[in-house]
Amino acid sequence: MKSDLTICIRQLHDKGHSPGTSTNYSFKDNSNQIWVTRSGIDKINIREEDFILLDENGNVADAYKETKPSAETDIHTVLYNLFPDAKVVLHSHSVFPIALTSLMKGNHLSFSGYEMQKGLNGIVTHDGIVEIPILDNSQDMSFFKHELTYRKMELNQGIFMIRKHGFYAWGKDLFEAKRHLESFDYLCQCEWLILNK
Repeated sequence: MKSDLTICIRQLHDKGHSPGTSTNYSFKDNSNQIWVTRSGIDKINIREEDFILLDENGNVADAYKETKPSAETDIHTVLYNLFPDAKVVLHSHSVFPIALTSLMKGNHLSFSGYEMQKGLNGIVTHDGIVEIPILDNSQDMSFFKHELTYRKMELNQGIFMIRKHGFYAWGKDLFEAKRHLESFDYLCQCEWLILNK
């Protein structure tokens, strides 16, 4: 998993998901231990050694105490707690979703009629409306723990958005998490282009 995820992160960087040293990624290994990327990495250069092991409480394991984890590590641990089947969490700072949330006043991004809606978890038709939750941005990780737990029923598509920040996608494996990320990014690009034609 570590090797495949490292390759995926470099590919996502090439597509504009990780400008600067932004974004963070994680996975659960076969022992259900969580590994998260360390802070401050240019994702074009990410290596397998840039993942840090967390202990059962979500803190950095003793062997990695000298390495700083992502500041948003707690978001990953909350998602794994809420969705025990999740094995991979991906983060994106892609431009179109962020730009859309700068225009939206509500707490959802809505999509209707797109074939690519079916790339999201549980969606089997282009008919109907898909709503992806938006959370306000915060440096306080306890805010996200509370909000994600409170709004768990809105997270069924494997995506949530942080206003003017970025979005998180997760899945039962890397393929599913990446499908959620790419499908959501595509939908946001379509919506932005339609709104600004």
